[in-house]
Amino acid sequence: MSAQTYTGDVTVGGPADVRALPGLTIRKLAVSEMANNAYLLTDTGTGPGTGQSVLVDAAAEPAALLALIEGADLRAVVTTHGHWDHHRALPEVVSATGAETIAHPADAGDLPVPVTRTVEHGDTVAVGDQTLEVVHLRGHTPGSIALVWRGPEGAGTHVFTGDSLFPGGVGNTQQDAARFTSLIDDVQARLFDALPDDTWVYPGHGKDTTLGAERPHLGEWRARGW
Repeated sequence: MSAQTYTGDVTVGGPADVRALPGLTIRKLAVSEMANNAYLLTDTGTGPGTGQSVLVDAAAEPAALLALIEGADLRAVVTTHGHWDHHRALPEVVSATGAETIAHPADAGDLPVPVTRTVEHGDTVAVGDQTLEVVHLRGHTPGSIALVWRGPEGAGTHVFTGDSLFPGGVGNTQQDAARFTSLIDDVQARLFDALPDDTWVYPGHGKDTTLGAERPHLGEWRARGW
């Protein structure tokens, strides 16, 4: 499936949607009653890391996730944040694959398996020869992170935002004004102010979007407080 036919619209029980970009293939799968998105990223370049993969959020349905990664050289599972619905399949996936587990230290204690590598804002995670930049977005949880991939020319910029940014707003902060301000400040400074409008956003639930589609609404989000 080519980049032109990728929509990011997936349903629980349905197939993964596949986006083949220069150097990286993204497979998006919806799982669980919470309709969580899991993303399998695979290096498809010509370097020594070709075929190596990283899973973003082993959310649920381990059998479905293991089918998704079957045949892949899975090196790591990155958990975007510590909420239960984003890591229920982590023990089974790690046991079956031996993959490294990666999360921010502020949320690492909420995961059901030991975190073998903690990452801070500005750190990187390798997908073969590709690089994901870690962006710490404080508010939905203390240790929520996004992952940014800046592809080669023609591939664009892509960000996996967990539950920190969705079409239509930032993640839930339980009507806590301080948490909301922290989250929207981080999302604005570390995503909207740092990345171009054509940056593709892959959230933890639901449909994809772009920063350009959401940017005009930042003021509205601040005014409504969620």
